[in-house]
Amino acid sequence: MANLTEQPQMGLTFEQVWAALMETRQSIMEDRQARKISQDKTDEQIRKTEETVRKMAEKVDRVSENLGGLNRSMGELIETLIAARLWEKFDAYDYNLKRAYQRVPLFDENNTKLTDIDILLSNGEYVMAVEVKRELDKKDDVDHHLKRMELIKKYPPAECKGKKLLGAMAGGVVDTDIQNYAHSVGFFVLELTGESVRLVECPKEFMPHQW
Repeated sequence: MANLTEQPQMGLTFEQVWAALMETRQSIMEDRQARKISQDKTDEQIRKTEETVRKMAEKVDRVSENLGGLNRSMGELIETLIAARLWEKFDAYDYNLKRAYQRVPLFDENNTKLTDIDILLSNGEYVMAVEVKRELDKKDDVDHHLKRMELIKKYPPAECKGKKLLGAMAGGVVDTDIQNYAHSVGFFVLELTGESVRLVECPKEFMPHQW
């Protein structure tokens, strides 16, 4: 598993990659809002909107191909951007999560791979498994991560053994209903913004679940 404490060398600047990513995110949000406001759009209007989003996605894909020559996918790029200094978002909780790992594999007792942890934060008493989605807009995404948390508890990788396990969901675009559902089951929620990654404000009754 890759330790993200040290940043890789990049062919493009962080600002360039971030700007392209935010442009795509804005297009997705505008398209979603437009569909909610007007269900009576003609097929031609919808086609044009989808074409715009497609072109923006292709633009970011081209940027990611030049990112250190690693040919990352859009999802992997979002993971990397979210992982950067992610532990700082939880300073108020005193979890001390200063080590970040990406794509941590999970194996059963027969060494069969079960799943991956997109981002694993660790460094002491606590660990946090973060599931990252380009668009966090499906209840199933949260339910799948709940199942993943049980697997981590049953088959903990070395970095998780003997530690308190927490969970979080993160997305480039986060649906409000799904955000509320994630909070209700004890997950933290993070979202990309125009300048950085933000920890979505938790409701007053929120209690982070420990596995």
